[in-house]
Amino acid sequence: MPCGILITAGLFCCKILGLRYDDYMETISFEDFKKLEIRVGKILSAEKIESSNKLLKLEVDFGVIASQSRINADTANEKREVRQILAGVAKFYMPEQLIGKLCPFAFNLAPKTMGEIESQGMMLCADSGGEPVLLHPDKDILPGSLVQ
Repeated sequence: MPCGILITAGLFCCKILGLRYDDYMETISFEDFKKLEIRVGKILSAEKIESSNKLLKLEVDFGVIASQSRINADTANEKREVRQILAGVAKFYMPEQLIGKLCPFAFNLAPKTMGEIESQGMMLCADSGGEPVLLHPDKDILPGSLVQ
């Protein structure tokens, strides 16, 4: 199973929660699962990284993310949350294939620097025989929608 920035949701859960990943997933509590914040993002741009044959640099729009203290505030003047995310899909997708796609992302990961580039989240894909497969909502939804 491929590791790195692109991982299956099962392996993602293991890494975040500090669990083992062998031939099966261990059972976790609902409280542990609630620690994951998965949001749908819209890919605005994608480009190859010269120093890597695996990574694409994505610019992803997560819409307006209101904090708990601002839920009832006027959102007209709030800025959109746009993040730079590195995804290990360059061997399987051309950058132009990703632009405009709505995909799920791990939103509450600490930023990670790979080489000299910071990734501010993680794209979640299914694994099909070692090849990543993009996941998409079956209806149009707003960027930033929470996956529950």
